[in-house]
Amino acid sequence: MYLIIAFFEEYFLKQTNMLHFLLILWFTIFHPFFVSVTEIKQNNTNHSIEISCRMFDDDLEKALEKQYHVQLDIVKPKDKAQLNKLIADYVKKHLIIRADGKTLNLNYVGYEIQEDGAWSYFEVKGIDHVKQLNVRDDLLYEQHPEQINMMHVTINNQRKSTKVDNPDADASFSF
Repeated sequence: MYLIIAFFEEYFLKQTNMLHFLLILWFTIFHPFFVSVTEIKQNNTNHSIEISCRMFDDDLEKALEKQYHVQLDIVKPKDKAQLNKLIADYVKKHLIIRADGKTLNLNYVGYEIQEDGAWSYFEVKGIDHVKQLNVRDDLLYEQHPEQINMMHVTINNQRKSTKVDNPDADASFSF
């Protein structure tokens, strides 16, 4: 009798572990996650702040289409100049950076597609020293209530990171 009970316990334990594994696999594959990454780096040589934002290309495309009422293909754009204007405008509306109390004017450099991500690049010149950086990052918040935005900030070779979850969008970094 003990052997029969032990067999059933082992069988159901294996089945339970398999069920857990299958549930985790199901949610990982079929439940998308919504994350963007913003890198902000001080370039002491050029006296500038360099900003790069990574978003999933399909999420960015949908956000641009919704906000600007246009049909787009950001991987193979028909009008790259128009797309550049839309990306620049969108990011500037949803990523506000203040250095020592002064709002920075982000100058758009361009974008590129890497795998399933769209990287957009910005630069702010004439920045020598930063003690306090305040960031408002609500990129893609209108698209996804579950949106998470990660931020990595490097000033004077000191790197700090945080994340904000929709609807929270504000982060502060002291150096």
